[in-house]
Amino acid sequence: MPKTLVAQDTRGVGAYVRSGAPYVWVTAAAIAFAFIITLSLLILTATRGLPHFWPADLVQGRYQATGEEAVPLLVEIRSTEEVTSERLKGAGMQITDDKPLHERLLVKVANRDVYGADFRYLLSDWFVERSTPESAGVFERVEWGNFHGFLEGVEENGNRVADAAKAWDAFDERLDRADDLRGQIRDIEKGQISSINYALEQLRLDERRLQLKGRTRENAAADYAEIDDQRKHEQASYEKLRVELDKLKQELARDTLVIKTVDGNEVKLPLAKVLDGYRPNDMGVFAKTIFFFRKLGEFVSEDPREANTEGGIFPAIFGTVMMVIIMSIVVMPFGVLAALYLREYAKQGFVTQAIRIAVNNLAGVPSIVYGMFGLGFFVYFVGAAIDRAFYAESLPAPTFGTPGILWSSLTLALLTLPVVIVATEEGLARIPRSVREASLALGATKAETLWRVVLPMASPAMMTGLILAIARAAGEVAPLMLVGVVKLAPSLPLDGDTPFVHLERKFMHLGFHIYDVGFQSPNVEAARPLVYATAFLLVLVILALNLSAISIRNRLRERYKALEA
Repeated sequence: MPKTLVAQDTRGVGAYVRSGAPYVWVTAAAIAFAFIITLSLLILTATRGLPHFWPADLVQGRYQATGEEAVPLLVEIRSTEEVTSERLKGAGMQITDDKPLHERLLVKVANRDVYGADFRYLLSDWFVERSTPESAGVFERVEWGNFHGFLEGVEENGNRVADAAKAWDAFDERLDRADDLRGQIRDIEKGQISSINYALEQLRLDERRLQLKGRTRENAAADYAEIDDQRKHEQASYEKLRVELDKLKQELARDTLVIKTVDGNEVKLPLAKVLDGYRPNDMGVFAKTIFFFRKLGEFVSEDPREANTEGGIFPAIFGTVMMVIIMSIVVMPFGVLAALYLREYAKQGFVTQAIRIAVNNLAGVPSIVYGMFGLGFFVYFVGAAIDRAFYAESLPAPTFGTPGILWSSLTLALLTLPVVIVATEEGLARIPRSVREASLALGATKAETLWRVVLPMASPAMMTGLILAIARAAGEVAPLMLVGVVKLAPSLPLDGDTPFVHLERKFMHLGFHIYDVGFQSPNVEAARPLVYATAFLLVLVILALNLSAISIRNRLRERYKALEA
């Protein structure tokens, strides 16, 4: 037998298992599997959602079904699939060839006000004479979705100012003007007029407050006179804004687009109803890339339209982040104090052990149960009591006695409280007893020891609890449906009206937005890519919140590493 310098492993399988090496590999495999699953989820949502913002080519052709007249179409091809002939025949289609499989196209025909639907299925073999004309355009409208056609001209006050050759240049120039006018109208309606309405409502409440105190116009004439003067001032400001608003709307209604549909009919489309227009077949890769990122930016920064199937999701992003921040502000102090009491002050016995078991069990309670508790306790009990004590002038209309972002945050704070308590208590348990004794030996009190030594050393564990709390709370939907989230919020919980932060308002949430668009939308095919895009964005928001908390935890860990040593 030849000699070798390689050491021979004479240990048995049992000794190898007892060495712990297999568990290292199992742990590594589990981490790799979790990473792959997470990465696959991100890739899936990104590939299904982000192509929605890429300008797809418009395909013109004739759809010639067996036994029917040819129909001209101008469509975006969204997806293709193979369908069996038996399935097509079962759907009533007259299949005359012997092919076992046929390619079926899902296309966006747009022009919902003309065809009645945005999407339809076409049999690829019946969609003939295809071409991609460079002059074909897509016009994004305020309502009724996109419009497909050929821009034939632009009219100003009913007079043709540009024909087909120069129509797109005139359209681009007038679209910039229309966007500027729409911005001014939006600032007046959602900014200045909204503030005036809020001020008028506050004046009404002030007058009602005087009435509840028994003060009438006879014995409190000065107070009523001040309210009347302020009301007249606000109404005068409103009239000025209304005149300016009417003027802007008249200017916006000046221009009209003349568009020829694929079947040869001319349609006049007011430019006031058009948000954007482009020719995808005439765009190169660079132009399409710029368009993609512009639409992605609009999706993140604008308000939703068309039952949440068009526009952006900024209110949902804002509501999600604000709710998580309020939840974190509430849950951290209570969680840390509870853990501090259980670990440092409570006598370790049966009662303390029962409390720990109860806290651990709370982590497994279904979230909808927390929602029911939040609705019954926070909204109907606490909120109603607050209304009776501080907002009697608003009754019977509730202020805090109705679901809102405050109650949603408190409900999720309760839901995530066990996570923070357990993580903080584990961090406190890892601190050596000798550190506490050294601090006490130097003359520090127990409170000073906890505040200056123990809590700083346990702060990384506290941040770990916060990270876990954020990860769970940001994606919860079921309890929020009961205590504050809505399909469409008229205003944000944070604005320029005193007191600026309105915790009683309802809000939008990314998780509920996914549910609403995916399962409640009347336009399923239009909503499908938005579901994936919103889900991808929700994961990114949670990732950003977690990374922020992780960064803080790492800084704290480095800062107090010397104490641990």
